[in-house]
Amino acid sequence: MALRTAGVSLDAGDGPAKNVLVAASSGGVGTFAVQLASLAGHHHVTATCGACNLDLVRGLGADEALDYGTLEGAALRGPSGRKHDAVVHCAEGFPWSAFKPALADAGGVVVDLTPRIASVAVAVLHWLCFSRKRLVPLIVSTKKQDMDALLGLVVQGKIRAVVDSRYPLSRAHEGWAKSMSGHATGKIIVDMVEDAE
Repeated sequence: MALRTAGVSLDAGDGPAKNVLVAASSGGVGTFAVQLASLAGHHHVTATCGACNLDLVRGLGADEALDYGTLEGAALRGPSGRKHDAVVHCAEGFPWSAFKPALADAGGVVVDLTPRIASVAVAVLHWLCFSRKRLVPLIVSTKKQDMDALLGLVVQGKIRAVVDSRYPLSRAHEGWAKSMSGHATGKIIVDMVEDAE
């Protein structure tokens, strides 16, 4: 949904090629965004993450992987120097001002998956001013057809779910705490049925 909102075609060879950036790419949503953008085969995918996850996101299909702890990563610009047509922003902590210089001069879209009041205000201002570079807060509910499509890609082996950790229902609070820490790599699973002892 976020990639489509950013104008990124997910069908192989369909639509113009885009330079796509996935910020915070090693989390539960980012790992799927990298794979989906790469799967189309005609986009250049750049991903930011911590140094320990660079190989992971490259393995998921990122053409360039940037450590957000470096100057290059903080500037959201890889060695190729490419500016981005579309950004999927999967974590809190980056203001609009961090993304604007990294967007293509012809215009670019940042889809914010963790919108706050400030990002909604910036988005309204962009809409009112017909800005070429704009922020779009993604405030939607999941659609069954999107989930079915994702599941189909997993079953076909075209994408994979990265699992950080697994918790029994009795320890769900630990999984939640890890999720909220912002340092999970991939998805956190809570088993809804306890094992019989």
